[in-house]
Amino acid sequence: MLLPLVAVVMGLVLLIWSAEKFIDGAAATSRWLGLSPLLIGMLVIGFGTSAPEMMVSVLAALQGNPGLAVGNAYGSNIANIGLVLGFVALIAPLAVHSSVIRKEMPILILVTLITGIMLWDGWVSRWEAALLLVALVIFIGVSIFRSKKQKDDALVEEVAETLDSNPMSRGKAIMWTLVGLVFLV
Repeated sequence: MLLPLVAVVMGLVLLIWSAEKFIDGAAATSRWLGLSPLLIGMLVIGFGTSAPEMMVSVLAALQGNPGLAVGNAYGSNIANIGLVLGFVALIAPLAVHSSVIRKEMPILILVTLITGIMLWDGWVSRWEAALLLVALVIFIGVSIFRSKKQKDDALVEEVAETLDSNPMSRGKAIMWTLVGLVFLV
């Protein structure tokens, strides 16, 4: 009983450390590539924090456990919104002064409803999966387009501040991105 408990605790420690290194490295690399702070915050950090869930879901699907893959996707979103956001707001109330959040919230609700409808029959087909991926690509494209126009947003300033507080050389940024990704997986 002690060995599995130690393995879980060590796994969580490694997960937290590697996620932090991956996000720091990816954000700095993105900055070196000239991406806007808004894109770094929404896409790079968003994908970075979703990497563990994606790996669990891929492994579950490959092992013939699609219910675990779907449950993980929905469960992580519920935990992020209910648990993480709720817990943080209990510690310090959150005031969000970003127009980005107001624009993205309807998209979050829409995608959740669409996947719920897709899962109504207990099955997500390949064409439905392709539809979700196409929607993601369109969302990313629109986000890139919008981020080039939107400069004065509270979220943009916050991400830029965070990036400026931890500057990295290009080589160090790439190294931490790769090291973080390897240990994250």
